[in-house]
Amino acid sequence: MVAAKSLVNFDEHSLITNELFNRHSLDAIEAAGDDDLREAAGQLSIILELARQSFEKSTPAVKIVPKLVADLHRVRGSSSTAVWQKLVPFVQNHAVGQFLFQDPLTHWSFTKPRGYSGDASLLDIYYKHPSMNEHIGEASALGKEIYACTVNDPACAAGRERCEILARTVDETAERTGGTAEILAVAAGHLREAQICRSLSANRIKRWVALDQDPVSVGTMTRDVGGAVVEPMIGSVLGLLKRSYDLGQFDLVYASGLYDYLQQKIAVKLLQRLAEFLRPGGQFLFANFSDEVTSDGYMETFMDWQLILRSADDMWEIINMSVDRNQFDCDVFYGENRNIVYGTLRRK
Repeated sequence: MVAAKSLVNFDEHSLITNELFNRHSLDAIEAAGDDDLREAAGQLSIILELARQSFEKSTPAVKIVPKLVADLHRVRGSSSTAVWQKLVPFVQNHAVGQFLFQDPLTHWSFTKPRGYSGDASLLDIYYKHPSMNEHIGEASALGKEIYACTVNDPACAAGRERCEILARTVDETAERTGGTAEILAVAAGHLREAQICRSLSANRIKRWVALDQDPVSVGTMTRDVGGAVVEPMIGSVLGLLKRSYDLGQFDLVYASGLYDYLQQKIAVKLLQRLAEFLRPGGQFLFANFSDEVTSDGYMETFMDWQLILRSADDMWEIINMSVDRNQFDCDVFYGENRNIVYGTLRRK
């Protein structure tokens, strides 16, 4: 099974393909010791073969998938980055994949129909958005059984909560500004938060610019929520850093699914640029899957989805390297299950 060729012209500032991620890996020069590699490969061989045999015996997926996810997390955590990167293709090519790839979430992530990791339709699958019901319905009985496990993984639950947090933040901004809120969403995807927030339908938002570098995502936003208020537009991290867009000032700027793909240097530069869009009292919010995610091994192998996971300290470091704390009130907090960590800045 191979991934689709990318249909989007990437600027390489966000590492949203595995080729870019591995090219820029901070540990790419670390040597993978043969003994360590053999030991980890031996552990994985047993783990994967037991999972395959369990599927062959028609053991319920709920007794296989969570254990497999936990075992992959354990091996990933005990291996160096270099060893783990060498093991990823070994895992991906194991025969157990014939069962796991029947899951619509795993299959979509691995095959990458849009040509890159974490596209907006993948988010729709774990959001359980109605637009993907037909796709999920086409899965085999086993695929749906596995999907019931993967979609309820804590990382996916955190992703759904993130959408709710965005909608709530938009509503709070609309209330704070008396219904004249101007909002900028960066790497907006399908902007699903617009469909669950109260303030958009109540005409409490003046302008909502939704920037994304994928033209299909921009088209979906235009179809679903575009109009007098929501302004979908094609744009990239590079375009923002080069000041290519005349966007004005905003009461809320947020980037909820972008920082997971940004190296620290670019993350800092982008935060500095986005902070310039804030008028007095304006808020910036960014989110990142945290280093407490326990499905990381499964995501990086069977989902072929590489993320830069961060801690609260990492988020604080990005903030402190980006802005003068005397000019901003800042905070960092975790979502309910700590699988996503958030950073906020409010201009004084």
